[in-house]
Amino acid sequence: MTKVLFVCLGNICRSPMAEGMMRQYSDKYQLDLLIDSAATSRWEVGSPPYSGTQKIFRRENIDFSGMVSRQVQLEDFSEFDWIIGMDHSNVRELKRRAPKGTENKIRLYMEVVSGKEAQEIPDPWLTGNFDETYDMLLEGLPLWAERFKSDL
Repeated sequence: MTKVLFVCLGNICRSPMAEGMMRQYSDKYQLDLLIDSAATSRWEVGSPPYSGTQKIFRRENIDFSGMVSRQVQLEDFSEFDWIIGMDHSNVRELKRRAPKGTENKIRLYMEVVSGKEAQEIPDPWLTGNFDETYDMLLEGLPLWAERFKSDL
């Protein structure tokens, strides 16, 4: 089983959206994945996904029951095979916190999309554009799934 952790600043918009989308994709294609999400900050710990993210979940029939924000913990760096940040700031913070020898697990979400390798997933909490975030996550979804399959 491959273990994947998606990370953003508050774990209420981008990373839970990525988690829910990848869980749905994983179920559809019967991939052996454990998928979770977390925040680099403590600001929203215990909060459910933001209302704009919940709207996307409902529209796309993505189960988000039980999802609550949590902060990245030290043990996440050893437990997960892939730790995928939504933007450069979160990737930098993850690498700063990563125990020696685990930095290679940390990736930027869009790095798998040809021509967009350095692009960030915009925070819809700031932009208000949850569809843009969803579309960008969707673009990378099958490409990440292919990468994860090589781990299985």
